[in-house]
Amino acid sequence: MKKVLIVGAGLAGSVLARSLAEKGIASRVIDQRDHVAGMCHSSRDEETGVMVHRFGPHIFHTSNERVWEFVNRFDTFCPWVNRVKATNSRGVFSMPINLHTINQLFGKQMNPAEALAYIQTLQDATITDPQNAEEQLLRFVGRDIYETFFKGYTTKQWGVSPRELSANIVKRIPIRFNYDDNYYFSKYQGFPMAGYTELVRRFLDHDLIDLQTGTAYDKAMDAEHEHTFYSGPLDEYFGYSEGDLSYRTVDFTYTRGEGDLQGNGCMNYTDGDVPYTRAHEHKYFSPWETHEKSILLHEFSREAGRQDNRFYPKRMPADMLILDRYMPLVEQTERTSFIGRLGCYRYLDMHDVIRISLEYADHWADWKQGKEPVLNKMAVSPLN
Repeated sequence: MKKVLIVGAGLAGSVLARSLAEKGIASRVIDQRDHVAGMCHSSRDEETGVMVHRFGPHIFHTSNERVWEFVNRFDTFCPWVNRVKATNSRGVFSMPINLHTINQLFGKQMNPAEALAYIQTLQDATITDPQNAEEQLLRFVGRDIYETFFKGYTTKQWGVSPRELSANIVKRIPIRFNYDDNYYFSKYQGFPMAGYTELVRRFLDHDLIDLQTGTAYDKAMDAEHEHTFYSGPLDEYFGYSEGDLSYRTVDFTYTRGEGDLQGNGCMNYTDGDVPYTRAHEHKYFSPWETHEKSILLHEFSREAGRQDNRFYPKRMPADMLILDRYMPLVEQTERTSFIGRLGCYRYLDMHDVIRISLEYADHWADWKQGKEPVLNKMAVSPLN
């Protein structure tokens, strides 16, 4: 029996490979990079000794028991709460917006009921059906909060005005009328103590998995394998025949020094005239370690080209039209599936990628055994 081919040794490919291996299905996993773990790759900084998330901070969080049980089979996760701060011309604030943020911003000492009533006076009630991100925010938080925390940051992050972004992008941004500054609502949060790259190596450490890094994908490889699971960019797979889907990428600058450099793991910079979006002090992501020196990474967001690392699918209206043209090509492929953030052109958090890959392994194995009449060509639909 031929092995299956898995293109990409990031989270999507590695979890899929491990799940299939535990079902008795052998795979060959390739990655054009010289390391595993894809965009959650971590390695030690030689000068400071700090473990650095090379493509930005990856803070694991989930409420899904299957996902949590899966990752904990391979490493111990140290609990960690993400307490984001935001710096702008008006001060340093707690994020997401909570009772402390509101009282500090407006110089008040309100209780939860008073703060809720106050925010309601700021809301733009003339907007009854928000058509874009700006209208959504003006409707629910008012102009002052919008311009202080969201307008500049969102424009830098996405490269367009919030007026050009879907209202759905900001519908889940919470305002908390208590002092809870935990960025996530997830039941579990933390970091793998060996680092993400080692975690993924352990996913791939199985007799039925043949791992080859530094190996680029060629469609001629398909003939050598029973099935191909592709986690690269969807438009690249089809030679950009229907157009380029748009992404944002991120560039990083490194600053090293003694002691603490910003006093917190994650700092957002929300003013539009500050060129970077965020800064991360990475030793905070390994709280079980002690380091005299520190390293700070600043993020600069820009439009991604074909040769760039693609961080965030933009999914603008023009992208969705292009995506519609690719979908028939997806359905016409033989013995090929599309997985992961790039293969499915969806923004997916780590826990989403792991859950979807576990579920897709179940789906493909059931289809292979005749238990499923139809194979979904994509691990998750990009259209919803």
